[in-house]
Amino acid sequence: MVRKGKDMAPAVEEHPGGGHITVTAQQSRYALDAIDAPASKEILVKDLSISVANRELLSRTTLHLVESRHYVLVGRNGTGKSTLLKAVGDGLVPGIPWSTRILLLGQTQEAALEDDLKKLDLKVETVLQHVVRSDRGRERYIQEAKILSEAVEDSTDPMALVRAYRRIGHERLALQLKEGHRIAERRSGARGKQARKELIKLEERFEESEKRLGESESDIDPTRLSEETQAAADMLMGVQASLELMNAEEAEAKARIVLLGLGFKEDRIDKPMTELSGGWRTRCDLACALTQYADVLLLDEPTNFLDLPSIIWLQDYIRNLKSTTVLITTHDRDFGDAVAEELIVLRNQTLETFRGNLSLYERERWKKARWLTKMKDTQEKQKKHIEKTIAGNIKAAKDKGDDKKLKQAASRKKKLDERMGIQVGLKGGRFKLNRDLGGYHLNNRAEIEIPDFDPPVKLSFPQQPPDLRFPGALVNLEKVSFVYPGRKKVPILTDIDLTIHSGARIGLAGLNGSGKTTLVSLIIGNGGEGGLTPTSGTITRHARAKIGRFSQQSVEEITTIASSNLQLTALRHIMDLSGCEMQEKDARGILANLGLHGQTVSAVPLVLLSGGQKVRVALAKLLCPPPQLLILDEVTTHLDSDTIMSLIIALREYDGAVLVITHDRFFMRTVVEGESPYALAPGVHGEDEANESSDSEESETGVAPGIVYRLAKGQLKKLDGGMEQYAEIAKRSAAKLGKMRT
Repeated sequence: MVRKGKDMAPAVEEHPGGGHITVTAQQSRYALDAIDAPASKEILVKDLSISVANRELLSRTTLHLVESRHYVLVGRNGTGKSTLLKAVGDGLVPGIPWSTRILLLGQTQEAALEDDLKKLDLKVETVLQHVVRSDRGRERYIQEAKILSEAVEDSTDPMALVRAYRRIGHERLALQLKEGHRIAERRSGARGKQARKELIKLEERFEESEKRLGESESDIDPTRLSEETQAAADMLMGVQASLELMNAEEAEAKARIVLLGLGFKEDRIDKPMTELSGGWRTRCDLACALTQYADVLLLDEPTNFLDLPSIIWLQDYIRNLKSTTVLITTHDRDFGDAVAEELIVLRNQTLETFRGNLSLYERERWKKARWLTKMKDTQEKQKKHIEKTIAGNIKAAKDKGDDKKLKQAASRKKKLDERMGIQVGLKGGRFKLNRDLGGYHLNNRAEIEIPDFDPPVKLSFPQQPPDLRFPGALVNLEKVSFVYPGRKKVPILTDIDLTIHSGARIGLAGLNGSGKTTLVSLIIGNGGEGGLTPTSGTITRHARAKIGRFSQQSVEEITTIASSNLQLTALRHIMDLSGCEMQEKDARGILANLGLHGQTVSAVPLVLLSGGQKVRVALAKLLCPPPQLLILDEVTTHLDSDTIMSLIIALREYDGAVLVITHDRFFMRTVVEGESPYALAPGVHGEDEANESSDSEESETGVAPGIVYRLAKGQLKKLDGGMEQYAEIAKRSAAKLGKMRT
């Protein structure tokens, strides 16, 4: 039921994955909105509900963003994190003042960004120019200043300045009219009536402005001409003042620093946008968001396609944003922990806030659950003992006919009911009834409510690859070098020596573009998809070894296949790949073990699956049957933290060799270096369970800690300090970029 004096204002927009985004929220009739400019940029939205295609993602929850605070939004795949960011970024959430400048970077903006790019002349637009021009507000002021300045300098046409003034005024009115329509649609009651009156006035002014555009000098009164000439001069001064406040002259320098921090080379910054690949365009979009002023900055998986120095640079950059509220989703646990001042947890269609990062949240939640569980168990034992004693006293009193003892037993029973429940007050001290439990209650203490936990994500796949029948290394590279045809003077790899044995754990770290993908393609060889042949040196492969590769293109390939056949499902796709050998129940079993069940695999088209679900389909293709060498290139992209943890546990039990390419420090340390995921993220399980689980896993798998290599300048070097050593190298690189910033 809608409360009196409140609006449950709905907003609807098309969702990229199909269906519509519908948003409702409680909005006071006197709340600040589109035309208001509040002193504070705090966002407080109550009773927020969001649904997509009749599927409710959020239900009557509260979104509270304190001004200038940095938040990390966490939740499992499919719970609605990206949809929430899109709803806020696109202005669909009622109650957020429209004067609040919100910038959104996310996966859902790619199509819109492509449309914008097509409108521009990309043949001459460089990367730097694209980033500078991305601030539409500043670009509009620059264009207006240019038009007015040229009109002032035009001495041959006395009407030039007036025409420029009218043209700019008309364009500004068009923007006001568009905003007026949105305000009138969203408001109701008396405020809605007033908004519609103002809209009619705006439409009349717009029509008059359109007529004035066609007037000649003879049609204009001299007095009016003089007034508009003076107004044009004032407009030029105002535009120039606005540009000074924006530090427009420093925009190019700031854009260059951000692009360098995100991994762009000096020469690439000044090259055309058309030469950028998809990954580099994503970095460019991130640079566009970081270089603009925003009250609220929304970043959806900003670390995708970034290497570790750029990730560390980005986390330092975000931590130094003092006047901007930041809301981030990320799969990189270390990055999220570094930037989070406060956590927003999306689960059970509600938003829960916690002051701290994900690791602290998990740890504190498990501690609280354990403490409350022990308290409840202890109280249950006490209660049973006291109840037994009371029952004995009542029996004895009845046998002896002692009414006094019966009253004492009744009094003890009453006290028992009063003292069972939570023992600690709101401020951590002793519980006080009149302070800590207001209102009417059946009991004198609050019941002990143990936090509930989502059922763990379980990913499993066959752990034992087929027997090779005879021993030997899976792959052996000796003095391998590689040069792409046509670039003989620029070797990608030089004198690479690498041996991968059965059951080995190998990690490969390095900058983007350092040759990691090329090295993997050489390991696969011409017999595999995307394989290469070395320019010099020898590569020996086990004759019976199967190599499976998950690359960053695996999800894109599935998307391409699904787009060409809109009726194709995950189940049919897996069965088609195996030919006639696999039955439906076997294919369902493989997909179910990777977290895809029921109608998701048989009724939902493959094209509508989320990124995380497509990763699971790609893994199902690789692991049926399991290869002797499993190569995982940035497999954590699109996966949530719980799924990554489950994948880590499954890989630690895998008997085949694993080659990992990742910038995720947590994933590398746990999968390759053998560190316990429960030790690095102790809140995932309780401390007792963590010790038991890690001990049992190490004893069961027997997999020795692996080796992390760094690929730099074509050379492969073993890192004795593992991923920690590479992180230190990356920090030094990020620090150099930070000095350039200052």
